[in-house]
Amino acid sequence: MNAPTTYFEHGTAAERWARAQLFFDAKEYATAARILETLAGEAHEQLAPRLLLARAYYHSAQLSRAERELRAILERWPVEDYAQLMLGRTLERLGRATEARPYLRMAAAMAGEFPE
Repeated sequence: MNAPTTYFEHGTAAERWARAQLFFDAKEYATAARILETLAGEAHEQLAPRLLLARAYYHSAQLSRAERELRAILERWPVEDYAQLMLGRTLERLGRATEARPYLRMAAAMAGEFPE
């Protein structure tokens, strides 16, 4: 028997996107992530749902999932500076500061911030 679905999964993609944004804005990050997982899976070619999903994972301390999603984003969109920054911050939170440095430097360079 299938598990019952919740209202989170109902509606058009646009309705679910709006619902996910509302939950994210309300700092209900785990719920936002739950909605965005399906949405991002349906629209692999769209950056916005995947980036918001990574942010929701990050803010709900699902750091391994955030790392996995950010790496997938950067594989497809390597010039996405915010994903570079987020991956660096995620790796720092995971205690992997050395691994984070190149991503943080790249994000800074893409933003036009160069160390003196």
